Amino acid sequence: MRCYGKISLMVITITAAMVLAFGTGAWTRDTGGERHGQASLEIGSLTWQEEAEFFEGCTSIMAGREATTDGSTITSHTCDGSSRTWLEIVRGGRNEPGETVPIYNKQIKKTEFAGDTRGLETLGEVPQAAETYTFVHTVYPCINEYQLAMGETTIGGRRELRSSEGIFSIEELQKVVMARTKTAREAIRMMGDLAEEYGYIDTGECLTVIDPEEAWFFEIFGPGKDRKGCVWAAVRIPDDEVAVSANIPRLGEVDVNDPDNYMASENVYSLAEEMGWWESGSGKPFKMWEAYSGRRPFGIREFWLLSQLAPSLNLRYFAQELPLSVKPDKKISARNVMDLLGSTYDGSDFDQCRNLYVQNGRNGKMELSPAANPWMSSHTRNLLNALQPGAVERQRTVAVNQAAYSTVIQCRDWLPDPVGGVLWLGFDCPKLIPRIPIFAGTTELPPEFAVSAQHRFRRDCASWAFHRACRLSQITYQRDKEIILQVRKEVLDRAFAELPEIEKEAVKLYYEDPDRARQFVNDYSNDFARAVVQRMWDLGDELWSKYVRGF
Repeated sequence: MRCYGKISLMVITITAAMVLAFGTGAWTRDTGGERHGQASLEIGSLTWQEEAEFFEGCTSIMAGREATTDGSTITSHTCDGSSRTWLEIVRGGRNEPGETVPIYNKQIKKTEFAGDTRGLETLGEVPQAAETYTFVHTVYPCINEYQLAMGETTIGGRRELRSSEGIFSIEELQKVVMARTKTAREAIRMMGDLAEEYGYIDTGECLTVIDPEEAWFFEIFGPGKDRKGCVWAAVRIPDDEVAVSANIPRLGEVDVNDPDNYMASENVYSLAEEMGWWESGSGKPFKMWEAYSGRRPFGIREFWLLSQLAPSLNLRYFAQELPLSVKPDKKISARNVMDLLGSTYDGSDFDQCRNLYVQNGRNGKMELSPAANPWMSSHTRNLLNALQPGAVERQRTVAVNQAAYSTVIQCRDWLPDPVGGVLWLGFDCPKLIPRIPIFAGTTELPPEFAVSAQHRFRRDCASWAFHRACRLSQITYQRDKEIILQVRKEVLDRAFAELPEIEKEAVKLYYEDPDRARQFVNDYSNDFARAVVQRMWDLGDELWSKYVRGF
């Protein structure tokens, strides 16, 4: 996502003694080190000048099937910003010869409802496939009926790679391949081919692409100013590992001689050499992130999540590079991924509330201020820091309250495709929200899901139920968070308790009549969705009533 605009960076010099001192990954306020990815570091020369600007948006966690408790592959995505919140199920089917697919500009991310054409510009067309598949059309299309699924995060890359010669942004590439491919390998190869032929005009992007068998980490950049094409590479994540991407190029070495585990464009080495970012005869190994980014390939979110997954590795926050993926100390579940996406660094040195203790007027004990929360605005931080310098040091938490929506997706090879793929969808802050299970066989959603929240308050908009409850829960967050977290727990407990029986019945129906199975899971997902949306409206009313006499 590039919803936040750009953040100026400063150059920081740190001493080798500090690097050694914090080799355990510890971090304290007085190190002069990186703050939430804003500072630039050089561990080798100690004077690493990062790009002048970078993006701070989405986070994605992906897992191979041997890294999960049930054998599913998992991908995820937090769409952190002001993008549209409407979604729809795009139905597949047979198409007539000569049909084309329009490729739109990025204004589709700002439209108010499904089918809204205001502000849209058609940048070009591509021939339609003879047959297309049904998929869930979120801002970044996320799963289709064959359990092909994707997460996304904008990674920037060097400015010199930007091009305006072409038609494809990343979300439009996803839209086309979701309708045409069944596996991660097919999708990656097709996205590369389309971007090379029609031109890629977006910033650097990472997609975490899975099917029931494999998990792939895909990064793509433009080919350079006034050029048409792209440069891209992908690596297969080991089946027993978990990978993280959070707005920074992370791919390292790319071995094009190992097609089982790597894919890349033909120019992956030559473009870097032509631009002077790598020399083939230098003896220095080619690394994708080093050539096409120049920035340290991780920030606070990658460090935190990988450290939580594998604390035994004792990862160092001031290391030059972290592994792209790790074998978790314990296998993870979809619910674990939901919790990780809700990370706000509570109780750590990164906790923004750690200094905000006040005296309870009734019992005299020190407690966190009811108004303290991990997402305080810059105005609030400035006020607190004016009263007490250094009281709040801003961190980019994994979970942010400006999230449009987020997804956690499971793909399972032991179940038929309509049942095996499950999209866990929620709107707003991933730490607080319950999620709705939407099966890959779902063919429609309630009409309120086709309406966006970003233009105005609407009672016919599903995501507004979530946004309102989340905002109200943060007014006196330390007192009210348990109310919304209890709702989150109740909804998820119900879903995870019900799904085994729902899936058992759906599989039985599938082998009798696949269409009946699809209708069955469709009805379940829709009923669950309506119930959760109503619960969030009710929760918002409950929270709102607390403030009848003021805040």
